[in-house]
Amino acid sequence: MKLIGKSASINVRKVLWTCAELGLAPEREEQPDLAAPAFRALNPNAMVPVLLDGDFVLWESNSICRYLAGRAGRSDLLPSEPRERARVEQWMDWQAGEFNNSWRYAFMSLVRQSPAHQDPALLAAGVAGWHRHAAILARRLDETGAYAAGERFTLADVVLGLSVHRWRAAPLPERPALPALERYLERLGEREGFVRWGLNGGP
Repeated sequence: MKLIGKSASINVRKVLWTCAELGLAPEREEQPDLAAPAFRALNPNAMVPVLLDGDFVLWESNSICRYLAGRAGRSDLLPSEPRERARVEQWMDWQAGEFNNSWRYAFMSLVRQSPAHQDPALLAAGVAGWHRHAAILARRLDETGAYAAGERFTLADVVLGLSVHRWRAAPLPERPALPALERYLERLGEREGFVRWGLNGGP
């Protein structure tokens, strides 16, 4: 098994944390040439991560995490019961489709210092949207008192935990007090995979 993608990428770190939970140590290719025809043949989006498992090629980080948990038969991370699984996947899909998109402008502006992302109005809207989505997750964690899908740690917490860390670590001009997210990060900090691949530097 081989994982392609630099560990600075939040999406690669999702997969690395999942591997840590599963006791997997895939071969790594840290610095792929994303423009190379050989890489684009693996992923036409020219993005990381890409997983190679024999002749099976898979991209999209959340899909890779699901595949690895299913491959290992880890129903604690990805339940087999339909409703429990749907709850985990709901929060994974929300992370990829909603939470991720909420931070894009602000992250590019404040962390990457992109010259193309310095419009004050768009930045303010981006920061507000990022906080609004963080508050949605905080309310959910207040309801469960533990993790996104309920009382147990699941794959949803792998992808959301990295997102919450990014929200807390980014140099935002203001940040609302969301104690549920602080407690959540404390719980996740008890897991070796999060310490290694989540709390390993900047956002």
